Amino acid sequence: MGRIGLFDLEKHFAFYGAYHSNPINILIHTFFVWPILFSTLLLVYFTPSFFDFPSGFDHGHGLILNLGFVLTVIYSLFYICLDKKAGSLAALLCFLCWVGASLLAQHLGFSVAWKVGLAAQLFCWTGQFIGHGVFEKRAPALLDNLVQAFLMAPFFVLLEVLQSSLDYEPYPGFRSTVEARISANIQEWQESKNKKIS
Repeated sequence: MGRIGLFDLEKHFAFYGAYHSNPINILIHTFFVWPILFSTLLLVYFTPSFFDFPSGFDHGHGLILNLGFVLTVIYSLFYICLDKKAGSLAALLCFLCWVGASLLAQHLGFSVAWKVGLAAQLFCWTGQFIGHGVFEKRAPALLDNLVQAFLMAPFFVLLEVLQSSLDYEPYPGFRSTVEARISANIQEWQESKNKKIS
């Protein structure tokens, strides 16, 4: 049932899950990951547009086809390729973040939007590092695989919420397979940590 390579959801989820097994750290990430994505989209709102609407079509809606839009499309398509159901919900949330961040950025203006965006980034990243240092007692995933950590974080959080609240699985047996891989990854990490100590 699982896919291979870039679209191997089990592999991605097990990698990310091995760094997020503590319930408090998972809760911290649940509340801070999507705001990081939102505030990133707020910050990149001010990048140049790749396409200008012809006059008469731009109704001052504030939606610009720029880097924020491109990131939204990339994240959305990647999530849908990983799992059609949860990925479609994640894609919808990504587009809502893009629209919301665009409208907020247009309303606030460059200076205030950047201050708000940077403050949100600082607050959310600090919370996540505290989650890893105090509760998980393991460095964040981004230190081992930056791209995978950034790309998977919003989807991981959403899938965690869907699994815990609705008992959702992308396919039967997904949870048990991933939990076994997470346990193996954690055990391997602990063994390598113990070797470095001895």
